[in-house]
Amino acid sequence: MKLHQSKVAHLNQITAYDHESVHVNQERHAGSILILPDAVQPWRPTQFSDLQESDFADLLALEPELVLLGTGPTIQFPHPKLYAALSAKHIGIDTMGTGALCRTFNVLVAEDRRVLALVLHA
Repeated sequence: MKLHQSKVAHLNQITAYDHESVHVNQERHAGSILILPDAVQPWRPTQFSDLQESDFADLLALEPELVLLGTGPTIQFPHPKLYAALSAKHIGIDTMGTGALCRTFNVLVAEDRRVLALVLHA
């Protein structure tokens, strides 16, 4: 699905997505990725069942205000112990389908929020 981009020139916006990739500022990224307002990088887990506590604990260094977890077309909720390090620092995590993640990320970035999007693509 193609998304309409709001004009936030200096920040990342998700411009399209499908079952295999996400496009950030028109650039295609396949596989699991981590998207910040100002950076995009690969993310270690290749599928939902690969998630580990360290995958979430490592995010603390990025100082997110909120973490969005996109689990593909079907929402899958990780066990709370996996993201306990985030919860301990009062950093919210919201799990949703990839489409909802893309739309939510764009709105929050446009509001100048320090949001971090985690996209799982197997």
